[in-house]
Amino acid sequence: MDIQHLVDSLEQALNESTRVPLSAYLLVNEEKVYSLLDQMRVAVPEEIKRANRIEAEKDRILAQAKEEAERIRELARQEANELVKRDAIVSAAQHRAENIVERARRDSEALRQDADVYIMDVLNRLEEDLTRTLKVVQNGQQKVQSEQQAAMQAAADAAEGARR
Repeated sequence: MDIQHLVDSLEQALNESTRVPLSAYLLVNEEKVYSLLDQMRVAVPEEIKRANRIEAEKDRILAQAKEEAERIRELARQEANELVKRDAIVSAAQHRAENIVERARRDSEALRQDADVYIMDVLNRLEEDLTRTLKVVQNGQQKVQSEQQAAMQAAADAAEGARR
């Protein structure tokens, strides 16, 4: 399940909770909140697993690109050797082989760069999702903490007023 959806569900559960009269406290459905927290504990590792799968996919793409580049280089070397054997014009064969090897290098570099761009895009989106989720959790914590402090201050003010 999507972590963002779970955070939204937790926020909704808090919004739907009944306020304790004359206090900043909420009566929450404990079972529902704990259920959502358990689901969050499951979802966050799934997001991490997804990031690991993306990283593994990047590594696989890079390895595949290197293999392809090596295969292209080997083919270029073989083709260059055949041209040298077949043609008497050695300089033309060498020039062509160099072009093929350079093209293979450029192609493999372009493929590697494309893979890096793709992986960075996916990882950036994942980072944005996780950052957004963390902000929601932190905002929730701050809200609860400020409500607790306000309740404690109100109780202290009431006690001070009762003493007078």
